[in-house]
Amino acid sequence: QVQLVESGGGLVQAGGSLRLSCTASGRTASPYNMGWFRQPPGKEREFVAGIRWSGTSSYYAVAVRGRFTISRDSAKNTVYLQMNGTKPEDTADYYCAASSGSSFTAVQAMSLRAYEFWGQGTRVTVSS
Repeated sequence: QVQLVESGGGLVQAGGSLRLSCTASGRTASPYNMGWFRQPPGKEREFVAGIRWSGTSSYYAVAVRGRFTISRDSAKNTVYLQMNGTKPEDTADYYCAASSGSSFTAVQAMSLRAYEFWGQGTRVTVSS
């Protein structure tokens, strides 16, 4: 089992920046591909960004490309989501997730079903 804990959410003005963190604990000896998803109020959960276990590949939703950056620090078992140029439509609960698959294509990264472990989420509110 892997436990994921997100942090860093909060209130930010449109155009501002926020950095989310997700720290893994438990069975972390094996590397995991990691993803960030979000769920806006009243909507379904959607893909935001994903990064391969090696850090060599990353993927982004069109809505956040060029504004958000996913990165990881394997020594700290932590993955980050740097959010710049935030917009009111970025308001959502943000979740990180871990996938143990050896393959991690863009299609897989965007699929909720590719991830076995999920955090509890952290809320981000962007005011206009």
